[in-house]
Amino acid sequence: MSPSPDSNNTQDRLNSIKAHMAGSNPTVFTSDVVPQAAEDPLFGLMAAYKKDTFEKKVDLGIGAYRDDNAKPWVLPVVKQADERLRQDPNLNHEYLPIAGLPEFTSAAQRLILGRDSPAIAEKRVVTLQTISGTGAVHLGGLFLSKFYPRPSKQPIYFSSPTWANHHQIFTNVHLPIATYPYFSASTKGLDFAGMRSAIESAPDGSIILLHACAHNPTGVDPTRDQWTQLATLIRQKSHFPFFDCAYQGFASGDLENDAWAIRHFVAQGFECCIAQSFAKNFGLYGERAGAFHFVTGPGPDAGNTIARIASQLAILQRSEISNPPAYGARIASLVLNDDALFAEWEANLRTMSGRIKDMRAALRKKLEEMGTPGSWKHITEQIGMFSFTGLNEEQVKKLRDESHVYMTKNGRISMAGLNSGNVEYFAKAVDKVVRETQ
Repeated sequence: MSPSPDSNNTQDRLNSIKAHMAGSNPTVFTSDVVPQAAEDPLFGLMAAYKKDTFEKKVDLGIGAYRDDNAKPWVLPVVKQADERLRQDPNLNHEYLPIAGLPEFTSAAQRLILGRDSPAIAEKRVVTLQTISGTGAVHLGGLFLSKFYPRPSKQPIYFSSPTWANHHQIFTNVHLPIATYPYFSASTKGLDFAGMRSAIESAPDGSIILLHACAHNPTGVDPTRDQWTQLATLIRQKSHFPFFDCAYQGFASGDLENDAWAIRHFVAQGFECCIAQSFAKNFGLYGERAGAFHFVTGPGPDAGNTIARIASQLAILQRSEISNPPAYGARIASLVLNDDALFAEWEANLRTMSGRIKDMRAALRKKLEEMGTPGSWKHITEQIGMFSFTGLNEEQVKKLRDESHVYMTKNGRISMAGLNSGNVEYFAKAVDKVVRETQ
């Protein structure tokens, strides 16, 4: 007598369960192949801060602007632009072109290079809209990895320290990385001699990544004279400059001033890359609006050169994201292309940069009033979102454990996390930990 269909189904299910329990289909992605990655330190810090229930806790880790009430600030000009968008009867959700919103990319060019830029006039610039500054750095790295001639396998050099994501981005596109000295622990300022020496010693034709303004994480920038010296040296060494600009207008409150270094290099005829972010200066953190610019040098064939480069950048963009997101670019474009909105944006920038400067002055004043050991003049000499305090890892840990102050272990603080309600509390906590660890 043959078994019934029901008994066959039952046996099949039992065999399936048995095989599953016996591990007959193990994953090929074992821990040897895919090891557990370390948690991103900054996002881990944010998570720890959110879990902390202490009433006076202080978040100095996040790289985003906060107002004096420790709240995110939607720029008034962004609110106006958003309202205009919502009232536009022709607004739709169609794909943007591969290179992005044309009125945004052209305005981004003028903002970073200047309205009277010869590079724009001579049509030797190509711009693609990107996933904020991160996407711009990645696109530039990908292009250079594929097309930049490196017969001696020249690396890309960036500052030590630098934005942590630079390491991962360039490693992912298979560019070898190296560093040049930047921050002086003794002066808490720029180690210009060390920086010059390393760039001079780098193999000819290396890629040199430079923070255009408001260096992250130190808040230390070269002077104009030092930028001029760097341009001369980079020219002598036939290096390729790659600018990362995340804080134009936010750093000093002056859009022109913060773009000076880039414009100087372009005026000297350099071929270069520029990664531009609109996260900080528009407060569009979650909208991921950015631009990547490639500027080729002047010459009779510059038009053909930039056309070829543009064609390859479009292929890379298509294979990675197809089309960039529209909303943030539309907001920025409305502001950048309207004189009245642009003027209000400049006022908003002065509000943000001004509050940061006020917090720098207040923190330094309180530390000096208490006679906190050491010099604290670097707090006001540095610029932009971040400050390298000079606090060491042991002191940072004590601040977190005893005072519920959250900051990265290298002593970097986001000045935007300070306000009139917590700057004295933080200063007293720093004073205490410095005295206890001398």
